[in-house]
Amino acid sequence: MAAPAEPAAEDQQQSSDIIVNGTIIFRNRTEDPNPVLSYDLEYFQRFEPVSVGEMLKRVPGVTFTSDVLEYDAVQFRGLPPGYTQVLINGRRAPGGEADRSFFVDRIPAELVEKIEIVRSPRADQPSEGVAGTLNIVTKEAATFEGGFAKLGALINKDGKVRPSLGAAYAGRIGEDTTYWGALNYQERRNAKKKVSLRFKKFTTGSLDAADPQFKNTELQDDTRDGSDLSGSAEIRHDFGGKSFLRLQGFFVDTNRDENEVSSTFKGAKLTPDGVELQHEKIKQQTYAINADGAFDLGGGQVGIAGSWSGYRENTKVRSDEGSTAANATLAGTETLRIKDDEYTGTLYYAVGTDSLRFKAGIDVLNKTRNGTNFTFDDDSELEGPIAGSVFRIREKRYDPYARLTFEPNAMLTIDAGLRYEITRRNVLSNLAGAANLTQSARYNTEALNPSLHLRYAPTSADQFRASIARTVRRPNYDLITPYLQEEEPADENVTRGNPLLRNERAWGVDVGYERKLGRKGIFGINFFYRDIIDVIETVDTNTNYVNGNDSFDILEPRNIGKGKTWGFEVDFSAPLDVIGLPDTGLFANYTYLDSSIRDPFTGEKRRFNNQPHHVYNAGFIHTLNKLDASFGATVSGRSKASESNFDETIDLTYDPDLEAFVEKRLGKHFVLRFSVQDILRRSKKEAFLKYDGDSYQEILANRRAGVLKEYELERENAGPLYQVTLRAAF
Repeated sequence: MAAPAEPAAEDQQQSSDIIVNGTIIFRNRTEDPNPVLSYDLEYFQRFEPVSVGEMLKRVPGVTFTSDVLEYDAVQFRGLPPGYTQVLINGRRAPGGEADRSFFVDRIPAELVEKIEIVRSPRADQPSEGVAGTLNIVTKEAATFEGGFAKLGALINKDGKVRPSLGAAYAGRIGEDTTYWGALNYQERRNAKKKVSLRFKKFTTGSLDAADPQFKNTELQDDTRDGSDLSGSAEIRHDFGGKSFLRLQGFFVDTNRDENEVSSTFKGAKLTPDGVELQHEKIKQQTYAINADGAFDLGGGQVGIAGSWSGYRENTKVRSDEGSTAANATLAGTETLRIKDDEYTGTLYYAVGTDSLRFKAGIDVLNKTRNGTNFTFDDDSELEGPIAGSVFRIREKRYDPYARLTFEPNAMLTIDAGLRYEITRRNVLSNLAGAANLTQSARYNTEALNPSLHLRYAPTSADQFRASIARTVRRPNYDLITPYLQEEEPADENVTRGNPLLRNERAWGVDVGYERKLGRKGIFGINFFYRDIIDVIETVDTNTNYVNGNDSFDILEPRNIGKGKTWGFEVDFSAPLDVIGLPDTGLFANYTYLDSSIRDPFTGEKRRFNNQPHHVYNAGFIHTLNKLDASFGATVSGRSKASESNFDETIDLTYDPDLEAFVEKRLGKHFVLRFSVQDILRRSKKEAFLKYDGDSYQEILANRRAGVLKEYELERENAGPLYQVTLRAAF
């Protein structure tokens, strides 16, 4: 939830100024009191990103732990995806993931006006997003006039071609009404190959203590093929001054087919040892309808907004096993269905002068999330033992807030606020092995989240910022539903959800400096620190669950941990005017990350899972004015990261990624662009240390003693991805 946006002050741009333009675009310089990074689509578009995920590769402090050429669950500052909040036009975007994250690779870049990275929230912005908030702003009718069309093709290294096309138009009805509409269709394919080498290890101590015994090799073809149909529309009427009324709509319909063929070879002679086939069919839809407005009243302004956001998913997985692919038979099926609806509303009143402004309001949310997840041991959903869950989560929130902004002069802005979050949650779930909702639990909580932001701009080129704010992370959906998951995480255990889990809470501090370089350039550095309490960890309850002749030890997630993370982010983007190269732009950013959290399994301190120490990106764009052409390249990378689970540890590394483009502008209305990703054929490399045992306690004992069940090395590659795009403006 967020306050309605005010009308844009700048004049509308013509479509030809945006689509067919040789000007190099740099990061926006904002004057927000809180730290916000803003990037227009044109900052990224030369490299032809397919999705928001691909756009974010060039943003400071952003990482992914996805497969090669995939950018789905965004991670700010190296923290797990659930610590990053994703908004679309200032509103929450419900997704299918249990940790409340949203897969940003489902949002086509074609529909985006700009992206904003909110490092620390104001009181009138949602308090979620411990690591930060991503706000995806779709095209706005008030800032764009004209139309464009796109025709493109994605070409994989094996020659397979996938088309993409889109069209949009923005115009006016009279003097005061603007409208916008866009439709985009794109197909994507990612054919990856994986190689896994597995070794037996029965000795204690480190891997260097003795040579591991070779176990087997697995070769895997993993092909993901699918399509996205998306659209957005807006109509807006301005009444004069700052009064306006606006209606927006947005949808994405995603269909994916994922096919994996895994062949195992055992021993030094690589004797065939079976084949496993897996087919996953994914159908996902995201919808959003927003209405907002602002009106002058009593010397101030009243703002009102309402929205509905919906998410639907129907995923089916089938696994077959056999000695060869030809004789493989059904091994199991899994079905996941999710229906998520969020209704939100905002009402606020703002009053004041240029030097002192006060805003008070309330955000409300009513959410219902229904889900089923069942696995079966044959091809029928009516036979075979059920191992799954049914749940319904109903959540209501009431978040009143007050915000005071003091700006005595153009140099100084102080923004202080309070946000009081009230949450009422009701969870329904099934008993073990049942298909009906029979269990119920309620949870109520209140939290006060203050924020304070200082912006000091001693010159027109320099500005300093300092912020402190309290943020929250809400618990995973599967952790608050009290159903029993048998044989999780080990054979002799069950995990029981805990509906009484509290939100994780964090105090955050950001301190930064930003300098304008010449006419267009910018340099920024930001230091951050987060102190997180009530971290959720799974613990042994020392109680048992009896099912027939079987007895299982019950594990349960609880708020017992705490952690902290810190680091700094540096970014630079500027034309090389100072050395006589105004048509060359340089872009670079570097982020240092570190953290400390106590491992719930070993009790030792470590970094957050999958947080690298270093993230970097550097590139250039050069314009050849006489030829009406441009070209550029960018390289990005990250250092090694580690992940600790109760029965395994994983070391993760990625090779650097290099991408490039070249474009030719054809008159005033067309541009032809060729781009390529993964030029260096980057690899994703993982090293797994797996520990043996039949129960949670036995596995942890073997882990402490260094007794390994298996050591695995996995390497994944995809190869270059080419794209040819023709854009037209009219």
